[in-house]
Amino acid sequence: MGEVYRAKDLRLGREVALKVLPQAVASSPEGLARFEREARTIAGLNHPSIVVLHSVEDEDGIRFLTMELVEGQTLSHLVTPGGLPLSRVLELSIQLTDALVAAHERGVIHRDLKPGNVMVTREGRVKVLDFGLAKMAESAGLDHGASLVATLEPPISETGQVLGTLPYMAPEQLRGETVDARSDLFALGIILYELTTGRRPFTGGSSVEICASILRDTPEPLTRVRIDVPGDLERIVSRCLEKNPRERIQSALDVNNELRRLRRLLDRGESERAATDKVATIAVLPFVNRSADAGDEYFSEGLADELLNVLAKINGLRVSARTSSFHFKGKNVPLGEIGRSLNVATVLDGSVRKAGNRVRISVQLVKVSDGYHLWSETYDRTLEDIFAVQDDIAQTVVKELRSALLGEEADSDASGQTKAEVAKAAKGRGTDPEAHRLHLLAGHLIDRVTREDTARAIDYLKQAIKRDPEFARAWVELALAYSREADWGWAPVAEGYARAREAVKRGLSLEPDLAEGHVENARIAMQYDWDWRGAEASIRRALELAPGNARGLRMAGSIALNQGHFKQAIALIRQALEQDPLSASAYSNLATALHAEDSFEESEHAFQKALELAPQSTFARAFFSMTLLSQGRGEEALAEAMREPDEVIRLWALGIIQHALGRREDSDKSLRDLIERGAADAAFQIAEFHAARGEADAAFEWLERAYTQRDGGLTLMKTRPRFRFLHGDPRWDALLKKVGLAE
Repeated sequence: MGEVYRAKDLRLGREVALKVLPQAVASSPEGLARFEREARTIAGLNHPSIVVLHSVEDEDGIRFLTMELVEGQTLSHLVTPGGLPLSRVLELSIQLTDALVAAHERGVIHRDLKPGNVMVTREGRVKVLDFGLAKMAESAGLDHGASLVATLEPPISETGQVLGTLPYMAPEQLRGETVDARSDLFALGIILYELTTGRRPFTGGSSVEICASILRDTPEPLTRVRIDVPGDLERIVSRCLEKNPRERIQSALDVNNELRRLRRLLDRGESERAATDKVATIAVLPFVNRSADAGDEYFSEGLADELLNVLAKINGLRVSARTSSFHFKGKNVPLGEIGRSLNVATVLDGSVRKAGNRVRISVQLVKVSDGYHLWSETYDRTLEDIFAVQDDIAQTVVKELRSALLGEEADSDASGQTKAEVAKAAKGRGTDPEAHRLHLLAGHLIDRVTREDTARAIDYLKQAIKRDPEFARAWVELALAYSREADWGWAPVAEGYARAREAVKRGLSLEPDLAEGHVENARIAMQYDWDWRGAEASIRRALELAPGNARGLRMAGSIALNQGHFKQAIALIRQALEQDPLSASAYSNLATALHAEDSFEESEHAFQKALELAPQSTFARAFFSMTLLSQGRGEEALAEAMREPDEVIRLWALGIIQHALGRREDSDKSLRDLIERGAADAAFQIAEFHAARGEADAAFEWLERAYTQRDGGLTLMKTRPRFRFLHGDPRWDALLKKVGLAE
């Protein structure tokens, strides 16, 4: 219908959008009439959620509209597998219905409402575009004898044809009957369904099949597709999708009022509790170290971490993951802000004072909405009693949450059940207080991700296991440390993974239901063994034992991503982010998956979030630079790559970007430097460098070297767009088969 240009209004010094009518359309009476109708329609609408028309121009026979410049993404780009968070669905849909209310009150029917015609600005404001098919209500009837010629996406607008975009058309539109404002509401219902679930309610492999689905099928209820959907939202959407306009919800204002009511209920937590089948939410903040020795911080943090892990395995609790909860360490942030950031209703915080063999632990459970203290307690005990104290805290927290948030009675039966649940969740932690202390100290060191700290952590874990050989968690933590040494080149790969495999095997033999052990087993199977079936089986078991385990969900996402199942991977990583909303690593994982499926703008936003949370994180800037390069923003990509802290990965990114910018000599130098520094442990990156430069033989030579070195990077082969030009080469299929990634 038109070509849209970004332009500058020199008179007023503002940027605008110009919608130009192509000559082929301008010469058509129908096209010209539609153009003028759109101009009149937009001019009559004045609403913050509808694009603004500045003027209508005719310059040397070229007709164009001068319009508000809207920068952002269309709803079609925001729709994600599994759907958006409910709060986001309501935020967008309320603004969209605001726009429809304004249009319908002025007698304007859009008739082509779809995600591609709805923009969301960088500030989050909805803007409805393209009123080219709009008509005033009193003249919105269509020829009953109109023929249906439809495609899957482009709007149908030729004379004698039904108008609209097929997947979003109401039944009466398809039949060529009279349309009114309720036809827009049918399209709105489809959009709401798609935002909530990530898929359309009416589908098919052809235009005819989609048409038949709209006319015949009843969509699968939202609450079956997505467990956390409130019944009220399902009712609103199903009423919008009634086949008969008379049985449909009758006005955009009614939809808007219902959505606003639902948002108020969710804000109060009432409908959310019903939708999540009695789930209470909590974040465990890092306990403050009040000991005279600042070095005892590992002990206070470790206690909070262990409580978090126990609570996360209790049925009916949703616990914010460690990365997000510990993000607030040392920050003076109000509890209300913490609750909103983590999407939890309660917060558990406390302090620890350790002196010799005695320890004082003070804890409090606070309701985020009003700051009300649901429970608090102080424990003065010896270290020998530390396990009993932890169990007592966990049991009390569970009982208080279920009583205060879910309305359950705290009778003796409930207390007995809670005690049993906590005992089951705490399995594998060991029994020796000194081994427990060494384990906490090791965990504190492993988090630092340095060669020296990892080696010290391994030493402490060995001491812990020597004191308590049946300490299953310590064995699993030791496996993690061993595999980390191998991954970072601090130990020979084969030896490191052999030790890791043996340690996790021992841990799971002691405690077969230890979810953390199955997650680590899955990682070893994927990263080193290239045993994809084994990895899938292990991660499936881990998520059966701990469905909300953020690390497990991320690992499941990695397994799916590396096998080329991009949509599934994105959905899993988004689930992990629901548990761990402040995790830079999870956002980096999401960005990588989005990049793999060529969703570069969304990938850019995810990388920006990751770097906002962890500006100095390794690898993120280099991978971010690849996303910028894929959008044709080479100079920006080069600047970003220069900020990558890891030298080898920095050289990899710089060389690829330099080649894309035509700077062959610079790219050659980066390649020489990369080979000099990374030949022993970066063969995969060198291969990708050659692939990016179109050097197939050299790329395969280094891929074979990576295979010989058992380079874990080979698990990423299917995710990297720079290898695509090798896909038709027989050597590619042969290599995929060797690493278990053949279809």
